[in-house]
Amino acid sequence: MKNLLRLHLLLICTLLFCACAAPSKRAALTAQTAAKGQIDSSALTRAPEPQSQDPQAKRRPKDVTVRVLLAEKQKSASIKHTGKVYIYTLNLDKKYKISAPGTLSVKALGGGKIQVGTLQSDKTIVLEPAVNTLLVWNKNSYSGKIFIIPAGNAFHLVEHAPLETYLYGVLPYEMSYSWPLEALKAQAVAARTYTLKTLENVKNQNFDVFSDVRSQMYKGGGKQYDSVKKAVDETRGEVLTYEDKLFYTYYHANCGGATDDVRSWNPSAVSIKPLSGASCKTDSHSTSYKWQMNISRAKVENYAKSVGLPGSLKSIKISRKTDTGRATNLTIRTSKGSKTVPCGKFRLATGIRSCKITKLSVRKNDVHFEGKGYGHGIGMCQDGANGMAQDGKNYKKILKNYYPGSEIKNISDYYGI
Repeated sequence: MKNLLRLHLLLICTLLFCACAAPSKRAALTAQTAAKGQIDSSALTRAPEPQSQDPQAKRRPKDVTVRVLLAEKQKSASIKHTGKVYIYTLNLDKKYKISAPGTLSVKALGGGKIQVGTLQSDKTIVLEPAVNTLLVWNKNSYSGKIFIIPAGNAFHLVEHAPLETYLYGVLPYEMSYSWPLEALKAQAVAARTYTLKTLENVKNQNFDVFSDVRSQMYKGGGKQYDSVKKAVDETRGEVLTYEDKLFYTYYHANCGGATDDVRSWNPSAVSIKPLSGASCKTDSHSTSYKWQMNISRAKVENYAKSVGLPGSLKSIKISRKTDTGRATNLTIRTSKGSKTVPCGKFRLATGIRSCKITKLSVRKNDVHFEGKGYGHGIGMCQDGANGMAQDGKNYKKILKNYYPGSEIKNISDYYGI
């Protein structure tokens, strides 16, 4: 079993083109896994990773590289640098450096050309901050390389961040940095696992993850909170596995007393024990535990129209729910007919906090909802993790509760990071 996980994680390392891995080691790993029929190199086509231009780059610890899409189709940008920065094209045919702090102007010139400072090119331009230099864009600080990728008459910004540094920029925006250390450590392991699992199925040539809720919230690893850094560092490399495989370690704000099977949220998902639901007795302290809100009739009718049901709203009923009380389907009736829709999609379209609806009523101008929890209700309940940590439970017990049957493994056992 251990060998299966070893092979699985070596595959991730190879596909990710780890920035600090020696070329000979990458080639050896590729040959080893390909020989066993485990690699389809066409499944993930990556832009090339140029050699680091910073002589001090060897000081950076080895890590998996995560390519984060910061912005799409920009026309211009101003990127500050707090110290030395290396500027070069992917093939290194054009390059220079700036030693003093300052601001770089980035422009789309049209016709697939871009300009960064004084360098113009129709190829991707890389900004590589020297050790201890930060790149600041849109009020967020980044310590990884930023790739400026031409896109017609615009460009994309993609940061190539080390995994552990990426987590520094995820945790404080997915969980409060002021929460107990053990809750933050549970979040670190869950976020690390979710990231690596996501990297297994990348379909984009130039990036792996978004910097928003489509992946995980991320605002750069340059600004580091002591509590977050401690949580990430003390769990470095730790991931959750089930049957020696990574899985999507979903998490959400508040489960309203219990989490549910992943199929209650995504009927096409494969149910596994760690995502089959768990009890939660420590989330009731949160203001998200119980809620009520009013959604305008117009918003509900617009959603109904978007799924092929026009007309004025007459009623909404829960047509199916889980044993924990979370609605999986709602039946909407209008003057033109009725239709049953997934509650998860209805929640995202209308903004209700969760599908654990305890009361609803259609009124003259709006629909009144009451319920419990906040989010999809799958995996780790963050408020519950906070409560467990406050009760003295460590992060391993927290993870065991919300992902039953899972095991903690350390990727450093399988490749040297």
